[in-house]
Amino acid sequence: MDAESMKLLAIAIVMGVGTIAPAIAIGLIGSRGADAIGRNPESASKVQTAMILAIAFAEAVAIYALVVSLILKFVS
Repeated sequence: MDAESMKLLAIAIVMGVGTIAPAIAIGLIGSRGADAIGRNPESASKVQTAMILAIAFAEAVAIYALVVSLILKFVS
C-alpha cells in the first residue's frame, strides 16, 4: 500500500468511528429522555433541556472527527 492509500484509509476510519459513536450516543440519549418524560410528564421541560444539551455535546464529537479528517485530507 502506498502512502496515499494509507492516508485515505485513515480518513475513512476517522470518519467511520467518529460518526458511529455519536450516532449511538444520540440514540441512547433520545431513548432515555423519552422514557424519562413518559414516566414523569411534569418534568418534561427539564428533561428536554438536559437532553438537547447532551445531544449537542455528543454531536460535537462528530464535528471534531470531521475536522480531523479534513486536516488529514488537505494538510498532510
